[in-house]
Amino acid sequence: MNAIGVNGIEKSYGEVHALKGVSFDVPQGELFGIIGPDGAGKTTLFRILTTLILADGGTAQVVGLDVVNDYKEIRKKVGYMPGRFSLYQDLTVEENLNFFATVFNTTVQENYDLIKDIYVQIEPFKKRRAGALSGGMKQKLALCCALIHKPEVLFLDEPTTGVDPVSRKEFWDMLGRLKKQGIAIIVSTPYMDEASLCDSIALINEGLFLTIDTPAGIIDSYPETIWAVEGSRMPQILTRLREVPQVKTAFAFGDVHHVTVEPDFSPDVLSEILHKEGFPDARVEAIKPNTEDAYMLLAGK
Repeated sequence: MNAIGVNGIEKSYGEVHALKGVSFDVPQGELFGIIGPDGAGKTTLFRILTTLILADGGTAQVVGLDVVNDYKEIRKKVGYMPGRFSLYQDLTVEENLNFFATVFNTTVQENYDLIKDIYVQIEPFKKRRAGALSGGMKQKLALCCALIHKPEVLFLDEPTTGVDPVSRKEFWDMLGRLKKQGIAIIVSTPYMDEASLCDSIALINEGLFLTIDTPAGIIDSYPETIWAVEGSRMPQILTRLREVPQVKTAFAFGDVHHVTVEPDFSPDVLSEILHKEGFPDARVEAIKPNTEDAYMLLAGK
């Protein structure tokens, strides 16, 4: 039995079509990532699967239960960490955790082994109000509260947005350990670099899944020749690149530009063009694509 089974889910808000027939499955014990920008439909999908809103069309099951007919049972079997910090700011760390345990008719002690590795990092601050915690500490507390009733499926909606790089790494390390305990984890993120940390990923844009595969599978299926271009006066280089007939696409990627080109075009020829156009320090080299390259290609079709 899959942890999650979704078939043709649709949802609109007035004229905004948030989800356009999304379908996918998540096996039990898998870490499944949904990768895409703000407004792509990630939160709407999570709210449907956690029985907070109804879909306009399609069907969905969580741990074999229908999200409409069996919503009460599903709520006992899932943990949900929304994008915004939603715990009680005026309660302490300890009080928040005890409250959520009580809601699910359990105790912190009963499932302490599940949250131990996470909770020990915030236990020194257990008497501090949740609203006074740092971003990384709030994140860990929210995850503890989502896990305290030992869910079979864990939904994490953009859990690392706005969190420092060290806390982001620690968080993904924690997810890796949780997965080993058989919990299915479905996580959404706008950060393309987090895709490689998932077992499988779906790339989402404007309510549609562009593709579903392993991170390596998505990169291996990238069909274009891709180069990195760097030098001084990068904005001007980008403008010139987009004027070269053999260049299909050119986008800024951090400190470099990624360009896709016609198959018979060579890096030496592009370098020569840029040098003649007043960019003598421009450097061009062939590179391997990443998830963001694949996303840009699929979203542009």
